Amino acid sequence: MKELLQAGEMGTFVETPDYVQAWQMILGQLKVEMSRTDFETWVKSLIPLGFNDDSQSVFRLGATNSYGRDWVEARLSSTIGNMLSGLFKKAIQLEIVVTNGFFQKESVINNQMEMVINSTKTKSTGERKKLTYTNDLDRSEPSREPTNNNKRKILLERAYGSERASIIQPERGILITNYFMDHWTPIIGHSAKDVILAARRMCYWNVGTGEKRNTVETDMSILANKAFLSIRTVKSVLKNEIIRKYFLRYKVRRVMTPNGVRTAGIILQVRMDEPLTPEDQKRIGILTDDAWYSPGFADDNDDEESSNEELSSEDQELIEKLI
Repeated sequence: MKELLQAGEMGTFVETPDYVQAWQMILGQLKVEMSRTDFETWVKSLIPLGFNDDSQSVFRLGATNSYGRDWVEARLSSTIGNMLSGLFKKAIQLEIVVTNGFFQKESVINNQMEMVINSTKTKSTGERKKLTYTNDLDRSEPSREPTNNNKRKILLERAYGSERASIIQPERGILITNYFMDHWTPIIGHSAKDVILAARRMCYWNVGTGEKRNTVETDMSILANKAFLSIRTVKSVLKNEIIRKYFLRYKVRRVMTPNGVRTAGIILQVRMDEPLTPEDQKRIGILTDDAWYSPGFADDNDDEESSNEELSSEDQELIEKLI
């Protein structure tokens, strides 16, 4: 979208950026203002989709999954909306939708590419009209074979029916093996199983490409809501030695405030694949004692947890004094 805005009494005209240029400007600003981890994990992968066809006041972004969409909506929606309003000199609303990798790329190509159809009449009805592309995106390969993810999506849509599939999105799920349900659940219990699955839902793992985002900033209440359990139960699960060794690790996140250091949720690291049970390790003679988690999650959390509880008590006392 390009239009000329008149500025000032002198009649100076300023050309507003199109939606791709506007998003690049916003990315540059967010990169400066945000931590590198948050920017790389949640913002960098967002795809500008432009304005709605029926409204030039709703700017659309594509997120790779619902977790990324929810994270950006909760923390950056108003900030990005204000930036867009400043760039386009009018009130802009932000809409974030979930798109997969295949359609992300296709949408960028289609939105950035102008196709000029050769109007010359074809000699035969079987001859296809030639397409001329005005940019260099995939010029050497104008037609691509569908990716494996897209083939899977098409098959699932056929099984579910297009209307149900558009709501359910069956191609978007987490990996749950029969081995985990049959062999691990009797060991760890149903509460721990629910916490692990809830944690995996907050992450992203593409088995085909190997892309993995399994470290997330959250808090106990969000994890408890996703697992449909109490916060006390979630804390008990996260402290369980078997869970910590094989599935989940966390660190308490702290921030500096005018009143001192305060807790600000947790940083959770999640194992996305299934380990062998201790019994199966012994049975086949393969011991998997190698740590699956990052070195930063190797330290014991007992001290951090007790410190967290003390800080929470201080916060409570401060709130009571203010009231």
